[in-house]
Amino acid sequence: MIRPSLLLLSFLLPVAGETRVEFNRDIRPILTKHCTACHGGVKEAGEVSFIYREKALAPGESGKAPIVPGKPAESEMLHRMRSKDPDEVMPKPKHGPPLPEAEIALIERWIAQGAEWQEHWAFMPPKESPVAAVSNEKWPSSPLDRFVLQRLDQEKLSPSPEAPPEEWLRRVSFDLTGLPPSPEDLKNYQDGFAKDPATARNTVVDRLLASQQFGERWAAVWLDLARYSDTYGFEKDPGRDIWPFRDWVIRALNADMPYDRFTIEQLAGDLLPDATADQRLATAFHRNTQTNTEGGTDDEEFRIAAVIDRSTTTWTTWQATTFGCVQCHSHPYDPIEHDEFYQFLAFFNNTEDHDQDNDSPRMKVPADPAKFAEASSMETNLRNLREQLNAPGQVLEKSTTDWKSFTPDTFAPSHGKLAVAGDGTIRSEGTLPIGNIHKFSGPATGFNALRLRILPEEDDPKKWPERGAFVSKFQVSVIDPAGVAVPVAMKEVFADRLGDLFDPSPGGEVGAFPKLEGPRWFVFVPEKPVEAAFGSRLEISMTQNAQTAGNQATPARRFALEISKNPEWTLLVNEPQRLATWKSRDEIGNAYKAIPGEMVPVMAERAPRETRVFARGNRLMKEHVVATGVPKLLADSRSKEGMSRLDMARWIASKENPLTSRVMVNRLWGELFGTGIVQTAEDFGTSGTPPSHPELLDHLALRFENDFNWSIKSMLREMVLSSTYRQTHNASKSLVARDPNNRLLARGPRNRLSAEMVRDQALAAAGLLSTKMGGPPVFPPQPAGVWRSVYNGSKWEDSKGEDRYRRGIYTYSKRTSGFPGFLTFDAPSRDLCSARRLVSNTPLQALVTMNDPAHIEAAQGLAKRMSAHPGNLAEQLSFGVLLATQETAPAPMLAELASLHAAALSDYQADPTSSSKLAAAPEAAAMALVANTILNLDSALTR
Repeated sequence: MIRPSLLLLSFLLPVAGETRVEFNRDIRPILTKHCTACHGGVKEAGEVSFIYREKALAPGESGKAPIVPGKPAESEMLHRMRSKDPDEVMPKPKHGPPLPEAEIALIERWIAQGAEWQEHWAFMPPKESPVAAVSNEKWPSSPLDRFVLQRLDQEKLSPSPEAPPEEWLRRVSFDLTGLPPSPEDLKNYQDGFAKDPATARNTVVDRLLASQQFGERWAAVWLDLARYSDTYGFEKDPGRDIWPFRDWVIRALNADMPYDRFTIEQLAGDLLPDATADQRLATAFHRNTQTNTEGGTDDEEFRIAAVIDRSTTTWTTWQATTFGCVQCHSHPYDPIEHDEFYQFLAFFNNTEDHDQDNDSPRMKVPADPAKFAEASSMETNLRNLREQLNAPGQVLEKSTTDWKSFTPDTFAPSHGKLAVAGDGTIRSEGTLPIGNIHKFSGPATGFNALRLRILPEEDDPKKWPERGAFVSKFQVSVIDPAGVAVPVAMKEVFADRLGDLFDPSPGGEVGAFPKLEGPRWFVFVPEKPVEAAFGSRLEISMTQNAQTAGNQATPARRFALEISKNPEWTLLVNEPQRLATWKSRDEIGNAYKAIPGEMVPVMAERAPRETRVFARGNRLMKEHVVATGVPKLLADSRSKEGMSRLDMARWIASKENPLTSRVMVNRLWGELFGTGIVQTAEDFGTSGTPPSHPELLDHLALRFENDFNWSIKSMLREMVLSSTYRQTHNASKSLVARDPNNRLLARGPRNRLSAEMVRDQALAAAGLLSTKMGGPPVFPPQPAGVWRSVYNGSKWEDSKGEDRYRRGIYTYSKRTSGFPGFLTFDAPSRDLCSARRLVSNTPLQALVTMNDPAHIEAAQGLAKRMSAHPGNLAEQLSFGVLLATQETAPAPMLAELASLHAAALSDYQADPTSSSKLAAAPEAAAMALVANTILNLDSALTR
């Protein structure tokens, strides 16, 4: 335990003239730092917790209350803090030194004043604060500037001067589009700025916000949160077709979809009334979870892992709360209880997906965007027709009362062993290969329907992994007393529920995941009633050709068969109108299959599963059942037990939720200024950093919700046009020493380009960057041998043509082998949700920008542009610097570049073969070397 610095003490102590001690400002930081590790949500030593007010005021194990409001002398915590007895003092010596007397005195004053408890600031509704007079009324250009200047006045600091036009233009261009301005953009802005600065700035910002590149730049931020990748993850990490979701995000951002709608569609678009194809596609946000396709794994284990990830990702993305802590125990710092984790998890426990490599359920996204509406209409019609055909069978299955068990007495399996168990079900044992046939027979009676029930073998996750049970052919024959077999042709098959768009076949092709889904049934119905003479036998053959990951067979291990003589079954399948419905279904189905496109995984709701609390987070230790719900801490008028996933999405997107707007405006601010108003963008809880400007954060949150109606573009527009943002990043040494991380905002931001921007900027300066949008991921050059697939021998094949020079947002993302140029510049692997990128500064980054194939090509392209520029060498070098940095190169820089060019040219002319890696001619190689140097300037890699 470290003694707080004088700076911390000055933060904790009331300012001059203030008599009231505030819990959130003064007391909570002390408790969080010194007390809650032992007296928190995980551990309540001595039956004392400082997370919940009622527990802090209640008598502990000693029989004494830690806090007695208004009575410091009776408050046990003060007695323990000041005790000299090593067995009694708090904190105990093994946990650290005693609290400073100044902090104890502050707690004493707070108790004397009544020990008024406050909710943590982030869990209370944002409120607008009046802004006091500021020292310079001319400086603020928007209300947000007044909050910044008010803090600077308190710190006795002044804002920095406004940035030069070229500095601001480069900054805002990268911040809004991720790309540098062209020389023409720069000249137009400088000319406009000279006439009317405000109009010029407004024009630039409106143009950038309206550009298609806006969505590409900001999608990268969202895809980090969505843990978007083009692969499944885990060991094998095969490819996944989910790029249409990436394109959906880009389109939504470019269209300035309101953030509340943007939220609801991704969390529950499939549950919206008359959900459109786009709204269903949006739910792929939560299909970016990893899927384990390795053979022998337990699919239920990884289905649950995906459900847990969806819960924690939702809280990180929209609530900036470390919800994962609550999987195993109540939150150690914030008032969220263990059961509440599973109440929220229940929202995602009722979806159809189940860690299978077919990624079901899926929807088709046509390759031709013009076909999107047509495919969506076909899909809707198919679903409706399928329901029309299957629903009568579901009703009849329930009303049929004469189901009679068919118990075989003779077994002839191709492999393994078949037997009737004590409960009347049929069980298979042994090692069963792909192509296995379950064949058996028994005494026959006539029937109108035959029901196959596929059952879970064991409801114990420790016993066996789920691989599914699939029947490729289901053949039935009646063998008369003379031994003549007469095949029974099945006309239709009905199922308890339908999955993907194409249905079970009457000849087989039925299957289930009984352990994941529970018992399943399929009813096979012949065209006419089946008769069986006395002494006949019924023979059934179930061929199982399906396989799962690792080339493992998927046999039915436990199943049962029943027959019914109910004549309504054959009457149903022979109804005249069904023939027309089947014809329409087949025509639409064939047309749907013929549309080229990708089958993209999306969310779909299923019948509710039972959700139980896991003891200590262990799925093998299931406790009591819980219903869906949200933590009491944040419950509002929209929240109730038994909410649907759509209800939950609307609760998150509600203005009553105190976190949603705060978290988003903090994210936008952090992208512009390098650090959010709350530095820990992933944690707004008591263990996160407090906001540097709390009143500013609330002001922006309320503005975002109310004045801008959740418009991201409007919010960004206000931020980038503010006087705060317009400051120059150049600062005196004393200011940098006083505020090295610019938390006080006394200067403009200067940030390293993001991983994607580093490459995009180089290609843009070289004139190589493609503006093509959307579509499948591309494979730009990367060092040989970095990416390979151990299992199927796939190799990274460099894209050709303009795909080689697409923006970084479109680069193929493989979780187990990320694009090295991006990883080196701190891009996440996207295994999990990433709320912010932690910027590093390492020598490896210089190796990338100097030697990576893409950067070498960019240097060659920039060299060609420089050489083609009219004028002498100095003018060409100056043009190269302008393209890469938007700055006018100072004379000393030009002199150094000219010297480098001369030395390189001399070396290459003396040894022409040494230039071959850069260019065929020594002159071109020398210019390429200089261009590479320009692209490595600090001013080329920052914004």
